[in-house]
Amino acid sequence: MIGESCTDVFTYGDCTRLCPEAPVPIFNPTKVVENLGMAYNVYKNINSLGNQCRILTNENCKRIVKTRFIDGVTNHMFMRLDENDKMYGNCKIKNINLNLYDAVVISDYNKGFLKEKDIEYISKNHDLVFLDTKKILGPWAKNVNYIKINIHEYEKTKKMIDEETYNNLIITMGAAGAKHKDITYPVDEVEIKDVSGAGDTFLAGLVTEYMKTKCIEASIKFANDCATKVVQKKGVSVV
Repeated sequence: MIGESCTDVFTYGDCTRLCPEAPVPIFNPTKVVENLGMAYNVYKNINSLGNQCRILTNENCKRIVKTRFIDGVTNHMFMRLDENDKMYGNCKIKNINLNLYDAVVISDYNKGFLKEKDIEYISKNHDLVFLDTKKILGPWAKNVNYIKINIHEYEKTKKMIDEETYNNLIITMGAAGAKHKDITYPVDEVEIKDVSGAGDTFLAGLVTEYMKTKCIEASIKFANDCATKVVQKKGVSVV
């Protein structure tokens, strides 16, 4: 597992009155939940699904904090505060012996920890690479086996994608499921409480099932099931 990590803080509370100085609600925090997120959330989910996974991430992940302020009744997030969001550093990927691992999973939030050349290096030096990236796709990604992106990211980057790369894409579409090679894999209709970290869980499920079956169709279905479970919970959850 390679990628940027941060500390996710979920601050739940209520707003029952307005501030006397200005027409804004006064937030009364009642509960705080804190955990490591981003790439670390993928790592936790992969391990919880029964795999042995190691992680290469930024050492200062506890100093990079994303605090969400959420209404405890409706679960509506009305503000997010990001601290130290430009301090991820650089990945020293060439110091890692990639051949020690059955697969390499990359969770790239495009914060500078991984450059395009780093991902290209990984995909050229390992036979099985899974990528979830916020970068605009290009020739640097052509050797990646499977690329998971959401539908909004796909719309931004589709003009840069050739047919070979398109066939490696797994496009997540929220409640509409996922798509691979123009085949849609639907999900069950459930009550959604929080989508935070659902993409991370999908990636973890995809990798886990593929390592067992080597069948991408079965892996997408399993990943959908994993993501469906966590969106029914509040906050970032481990499947």
